Amino acid sequence: MIDHIIKSYDSELDRLTSEIVGMGEHASKQIHAAIDVVERRDERAARRVVDNDEAIDAMEHAISQDVVRLLALRAPMARDLRAVFAALRIAADIERIGDYAANVATRAIALSMVAPVAPARGLRRLAELAQASVDEVLAAYRNLDAERAFKVWQDDARLDEAYTALFRELLTYMMEDPRAITSCTHLLFMAKNLERIGDHATNIAENIWFVVHGAALDAPRDSRDATANPDWPQLGRAPSGEAGQ
Repeated sequence: MIDHIIKSYDSELDRLTSEIVGMGEHASKQIHAAIDVVERRDERAARRVVDNDEAIDAMEHAISQDVVRLLALRAPMARDLRAVFAALRIAADIERIGDYAANVATRAIALSMVAPVAPARGLRRLAELAQASVDEVLAAYRNLDAERAFKVWQDDARLDEAYTALFRELLTYMMEDPRAITSCTHLLFMAKNLERIGDHATNIAENIWFVVHGAALDAPRDSRDATANPDWPQLGRAPSGEAGQ
């Protein structure tokens, strides 16, 4: 942060950053808790994870009020203005991350009522990658470290690859055993929720870059989510050109 003549202004900006980091840490814990209840098939604990999402919503509301107050009382300019607006966008991304974690927990409730399926184990890898992205981008935000944020942005490709692999495994499993369709459908939605968490982490990384450099992150995105490929209707089979990879 830039030092200002009015020290209370620095304190307000620091407090805003701390509030956002705290909100992000809460959302990260929600990801961990959500995947934990999936593996333990604990309906009661899953409902607690869902209920805990209200705390993240309340944090976003408080941050929005702080941003409005800063804009009205301090009239920030240049990098300060970018930082304040980015704070608002980052808080919105974290709120969505919390929503996706809660969605996973909601699906866990339904999943606990049907027979377990082997591909469920693949969710752990996705959750670990998603949570790592969130934790790393929060650290980058705390220190306004644009290069660290850029690394998070690049590493989202690993989450895309893991999501694509699990997507393929789930489709194949449903083809081989139609009795698993209900369970695997819930798992497909859970996997997509975790993949979307990674997308919001990259949004935060882009905002950090903008605050530091005053320009959008202009680099080719290495997206490796192949599930939108038009060849995918061949359930469980690799799209053309992917075989053997």
